[in-house]
This record gives sequence, structure tokens and C-alpha cells, in this order.
Amino acid sequence: MNTILVVEDEDVLREVIIDYLLSDGYKVLEAADGEVALELFQSNSVDLVILDIVLPKMDGWSVCSRIRKSSSIPIIILTARSDEDDSLLGYELGADDYLIKPYSPRILMAKVKRFLEKQSGTMDGMMISSSDIVINMGSRLVYIDGNEINLTHTEFEILSYLMQNKGIVITREQIISKIWGYDFYGDEKTVNSHIRNLRAKLGNKGNCIVTVIRLGYKFEEEKL
Repeated sequence: MNTILVVEDEDVLREVIIDYLLSDGYKVLEAADGEVALELFQSNSVDLVILDIVLPKMDGWSVCSRIRKSSSIPIIILTARSDEDDSLLGYELGADDYLIKPYSPRILMAKVKRFLEKQSGTMDGMMISSSDIVINMGSRLVYIDGNEINLTHTEFEILSYLMQNKGIVITREQIISKIWGYDFYGDEKTVNSHIRNLRAKLGNKGNCIVTVIRLGYKFEEEKL
């Protein structure tokens, strides 16, 4: 049974989310402020976080950033603002997806299910390797020169998608469809933001992700 942490200071909204999650068979932890959210996260095994931005004591941006220092679990941001800078900031801090209020609880549940299905590792034992980057699809671990690197859920999905299609140009639209699906609310800048974060974490291997102007990206073997 997957455990989901719901962080929302509006009681009615929080209860609606919790009711939907419980009916879908999930275990739920709840918090109405950022400090309690972090305490619950640190003292429990959590598989996914649904995180409001405007919170008492500690805002959602800070909570997201703190969680990302130690975990790669999926984080879905809830925001009342449609400001592009807000959504991009969320992705820069490591959020995997976001929903703008008011939103459909069914859409939120679809996103939760999609993330957790991927997180479960349906390709147990499959290994992908290139240019000293090794991906274990079952454990969802990534190594460079034998050293483990910490990727978010979305960064892992993008890297594995590109490496499985090595040498093939993958458009931004294809990445959006593969990673977020039909109900994605962002735009192509979201992909750029995740690619930028991913390259930074790959260090000198980040050059293996090549930008193809006006098209998208492809993974190429490191040139010796």
C-alpha cells in the first residue's frame, strides 16, 4: 500500500483529496502547515507528496526544496496561481508536476496513479548503460563511473527515455506525452527546465544530452 503525504492548509480541500485517495486504496498522512509536513516526511516512509504552495510556518517551495535534499519521490505541486514563473520555480526546486486551483480531483488522482505505477518499477532487472552511465530500471538507481547520483522521478524518466532511444531525436512534445501524459498543464519550457537540472546532475556526462535546435533532444555516446 502506497503512502501519500497531503500538505494543504485549507481543511475542505485537504479532506476532499484524502477521501479520493482513501477510496483508491492509498494510506494517507496529512499536514496543514510546512513544518508538520517535514516532520511527517522525516518520520514515515512516504511514496508521493501532494504539496500546496501557500502554507503557514513554511511555504511549499521550502518544503519541496528540503524534501529534495534527501529524496527523489514524486512531488505534485498545488497552486492557485497560473504564473509561468511559479511553475518553472517549482520544477527548478525538483517538483515533478503541478495543478492550478481549481482543479479536478479526478485529474489529480490520475497523476498520482501514473507516478506511482512508474515508481513501482515494471522493468525489474533491466539495465541500460552508455558512456559510463548505468541505469537500473528495477531499483530506479543511476550510477556514473560507479557512483550513485540522486535524480528526481521526472529526471529519471527523461534520462531513461533518452538512453533507451540513443541516437534518436526525441521532440519536446514526445517527452511531455511520455512523462506527463495527456493531462499536462505546462509547456515546452518545463522540459527545458528538467533537462537543465538533469545535465547539471550528470556533471561532465551532461554533454551526452544534445540539444537539437527547434526539435528536441537526443542522447549520444560520449566522444573520446
